[in-house]
Amino acid sequence: MAAVSLNRGIYCAKILRKLARQYIIDHTVLPINPFGEWKESMLADEDLCNDINLYLQEIGNDITAEKLVSYLARDDVREKHGISQSITVRTARRYLHTLGYRFTSSKKGQYSDGHERKDVVDYRDKVFLPRWEQIKDCIRTWTSENLPEYGPLCGKRIIVWYHDETIFYAHDRRRKNWFHKDASAKPYAKGDGHSFMIADYVSADFGWLRSLDGRSARRAMFPGKAKDGYFTAEDIQEQANAAIDLVHELYPDYEHIFIYDNATTHLKRPDGSLSARKMPKGPSSKFLIEVSKRDANGKLVYNPDGSIAKEEREMEPGVLPDGCLQSLYYPENHKTHPNQFKGMATILQERGYNVDKLKAQCNKKFNCAPPALNCCCRRILFNEPDFVGVESILEKTCKERGVQVIFLPKFHCELNPIEQCWGYGKRLYRFYPESSREEDLERNALECLDKVPLESIRRFFNRSHKFMDAYSKGLDGRQAAWAARKYRGHRVLPASLMADMEKENMK
Repeated sequence: MAAVSLNRGIYCAKILRKLARQYIIDHTVLPINPFGEWKESMLADEDLCNDINLYLQEIGNDITAEKLVSYLARDDVREKHGISQSITVRTARRYLHTLGYRFTSSKKGQYSDGHERKDVVDYRDKVFLPRWEQIKDCIRTWTSENLPEYGPLCGKRIIVWYHDETIFYAHDRRRKNWFHKDASAKPYAKGDGHSFMIADYVSADFGWLRSLDGRSARRAMFPGKAKDGYFTAEDIQEQANAAIDLVHELYPDYEHIFIYDNATTHLKRPDGSLSARKMPKGPSSKFLIEVSKRDANGKLVYNPDGSIAKEEREMEPGVLPDGCLQSLYYPENHKTHPNQFKGMATILQERGYNVDKLKAQCNKKFNCAPPALNCCCRRILFNEPDFVGVESILEKTCKERGVQVIFLPKFHCELNPIEQCWGYGKRLYRFYPESSREEDLERNALECLDKVPLESIRRFFNRSHKFMDAYSKGLDGRQAAWAARKYRGHRVLPASLMADMEKENMK
């Protein structure tokens, strides 16, 4: 009965019976549990608990229950804390759980594989952030309470539209839930099911880009070779034109800027544009550019099997330092190399470089050791103004219609607030009834995105702008992520940022 009153089982009753009989025999004081009350863990000792936490911090991401068992079995630890018995792996797991650790997948944050790569940081700090500084004072901002921050704008008001693509999966559902312990197993669908791709624009001022009668620049498709195909550079261009039509019709009094991520489909250059990627060092009769074939009206020509027809042509001329055009091919009447490609060496010599002792490129993968700019012929050409300044098809298309384009740095999804809009919509989608039908997938995905409230969209924008402010103050990715959590609700980081970072040892 005593064991039952303690919510214990048979083992507890046996121990109590043994202790009671021992007391009847010799009337001595009952033995005291060295770890406190009945079955209280060693974590009741604050000093030991602190030492365990320090040890776990030292081993970082390599924490295991076995390592904790070994740590508590060390002679120095036993002597310091008066430990007389070892613990089991199961007890160690319970200790880890008590200390706040969970055996689970790590939470996803910003990308780290190339986030702090030198070329990525250079583009972020020298191209993107200066461009953002030029326009940010012309953008209407919003408080954490979803109220506009009124004040004079430095010029014509700018509406920034962020673009991105996402994919919804038919079987993407929340798997964790409250189930009865006796509930039976239920069959579930194998794999992710059908996929549904959506590309759209969003702004803090107006939310998703659409008119009152439901017209929008949103594009949706079931991707796949046997389905709707894939989202190409031509599709991006067509969507941009549709978006420009809408913003000019709906919001003609504002200036508009489209911000895209650094995807290859967004950065595709016109056929035949300058590129040093595959150029040989010396003359060549075979160096021509393969481009898509077009008819007299500029439309693509297709082969009988449905693929796009290709043809070869010369690369466009470059621009010399004095502004004159530089043909990359010898003329027809050249004595030794008529109509042949000149080669990188000759092209650079015509620009005033001495490249006699330089290789075509440093290594097979073209991974020149930074900060080298003139280590090989290809690297020099890569950094020439006319090679660097080639505009993408998307930039040209938008510029011709009065809309500027800005590209985000690679691996910086935290700077694009539409990523969080996708996340909000997918969280709602996971509560919908699961279905393998494509029409259900399409309807539910679009419905969930339309439910993302404007108030949340503006909070997402504030968070992205907070990261931009952190990077402009010289913080790296890890420090910026810490600052975003520390100053939640802020759009701009406070003046006490550096002092707070020193207190938290974040420098």
